[in-house]
Amino acid sequence: MPKILLVLHGWQSSKEKWAKVKKEIEKQGIKVIAPDLPGFKKELDKPWDLDNYLEWLEMFVEKNSLKLNNGFYLLGHSFGGRIALKFARKYPEALKGLILVSPAGTRKKTNPMIKILASIAGFFSFMPGYELLRKIFYFKILRKGDYFKASGNLKETFKKVVSEDLSYIFEYISTPTLLIWGEKDDYTPIEQGYLMNKKISNSKMEILKGLSHTPYLENPELLAEKIIGFIK
Repeated sequence: MPKILLVLHGWQSSKEKWAKVKKEIEKQGIKVIAPDLPGFKKELDKPWDLDNYLEWLEMFVEKNSLKLNNGFYLLGHSFGGRIALKFARKYPEALKGLILVSPAGTRKKTNPMIKILASIAGFFSFMPGYELLRKIFYFKILRKGDYFKASGNLKETFKKVVSEDLSYIFEYISTPTLLIWGEKDDYTPIEQGYLMNKKISNSKMEILKGLSHTPYLENPELLAEKIIGFIK
């Protein structure tokens, strides 16, 4: 039986964006399964939280019999990393290895001055162009562009997902873990990677020089090489 890698993509991404990485990995005889996460191609029937996504993953794993044959490898990128962390904490026996690519998991602390500026800005909500300026502020300063890009139930889902701090989980991860981080990632800063590497006992970290938050698009061959090296 071939080794199996299950890939969980990031927020508002898709399985198609992982096609090149998938192709490179499958050249090595590793089977890659990359589903679309619920909510990004089809509207959710209600706002989800991380536990809803975990339940979906549990059903997907069961449906595809992935726990058989000594388990599988699980990869999560960014938002997908959140789901992967919760699964690894709950089902360590199902995994042969965990790969986290620029995973989200810790809540960023907002500079108190930025909070004050945001509060003051609310007093000018009556002014023309306020909404545009507000979006620019969130995009460029608070980096909450994902919230404004979402709509409907996905918007509320985003709020639920990012409100959960998973840093308490790190020390409970027992699965062999590979952390992959883009050197220039400013969405999930590399400092978060160092923290995970320190807290997850059986982990190692690979830093991709010159890359940022989307190595699967920036240099899929290099990313695939790191993943293959870990699995092999």
